[in-house]
Amino acid sequence: MIVERFPLTLHEDERGWFAELIRASALPKPVKQANLSRSSKGVIRGLHYHERGQDDLFVCIAGMVRIVVLDRDTGEIFTEDVGDDNPVAIYVPGFRAHGYEALTDCVFMYLVTEEYDPANPDEHGIPWDDERVRHVWSTSSPVLSARDASS
Repeated sequence: MIVERFPLTLHEDERGWFAELIRASALPKPVKQANLSRSSKGVIRGLHYHERGQDDLFVCIAGMVRIVVLDRDTGEIFTEDVGDDNPVAIYVPGFRAHGYEALTDCVFMYLVTEEYDPANPDEHGIPWDDERVRHVWSTSSPVLSARDASS
């Protein structure tokens, strides 16, 4: 399996809803850092991968995103639209290239199993339009960071 899915159960009442994101006992590795990003519709972040095996747990807090994961060894691709209309957390095991496209303005959180080390970053990239994945995005002209545009 390329990823693990954790459907979120929303407990709704007149105030809104509550969901348990994850239990540490369900994860193969402990989480060491939490990251949060806001993206405008049309932004693609990635594809990134980590040679030292950092795992990521992705969840869209508000809006909708398309998560894309590429197994660099087999070429297997996973994609799923998650967020407001599909509350699911996606666990991406290390070494796989991963990223997301903001299908709407969104807030996105990812929990990671390694702390970021600016002196020795484990950050590598594959172009968003690599022939193996370019067909899975909803846009052909995304908004990219300088780093992602040069991958």
